[in-house]
Amino acid sequence: MDILKKYAHLLVHYCLELKAGEKFYISTTTLAEPLLREVYREAIKVGALVDFQMSFREQHKIFLAEANDDQLDYVLPAYQQMMETYDAYLVIRAPYNVREDQSNDPVKSAKRQKALNVVNQIYSERIADRSLKRCLCQFPTQASAQEAGMSLEEYEDFVYSACHLYAEKPENEWLKVRAEQQNVVDYLNQCDQITYKNKKSDITFSVKNRIWINSDGRSNMEK
Repeated sequence: MDILKKYAHLLVHYCLELKAGEKFYISTTTLAEPLLREVYREAIKVGALVDFQMSFREQHKIFLAEANDDQLDYVLPAYQQMMETYDAYLVIRAPYNVREDQSNDPVKSAKRQKALNVVNQIYSERIADRSLKRCLCQFPTQASAQEAGMSLEEYEDFVYSACHLYAEKPENEWLKVRAEQQNVVDYLNQCDQITYKNKKSDITFSVKNRIWINSDGRSNMEK
């Protein structure tokens, strides 16, 4: 099976557990069109109601540079509705330039962030209780490869290996990861205190009432 088809199957079925009739939103850049195409295909086969948004090069940078106060304050109603009502949300990270926003106007950036606070709060609350099934993943781009100090081919291999996409059934590999890590999660959820101790340090801190969660690829396939 083509590697991107396997990737799409993993994202749709394992990460998001997409079901027929669920409203599904995908956000990415135009660079990730090959993966978006396969995710779209798999989600349609499942019976999901699919919508997507593709950002172009320097879109956010252009907006902050040129937008007036009214534009900075405006939140697209469809975007807020998506955060309030959709069932699943996939972010495919595929940057043109990982440092693209470094020179943005900090005042304008802060104003825009303030305008988005309500929507971001909704987003945070819904992913916390999983009423919005959210997954972040990585599509290899030249910019990300350079940031990692790799060639694009090396970076593709790195990402696909990390996602277990070379396995015959990647989902089964992630289920093994989930089972192995759950033992650690269950143990940590019983602990009130953690100590890191070696020849150079002896650090103790409280984790009382903290909740440990299994990082098993469902919310962050990029990890």
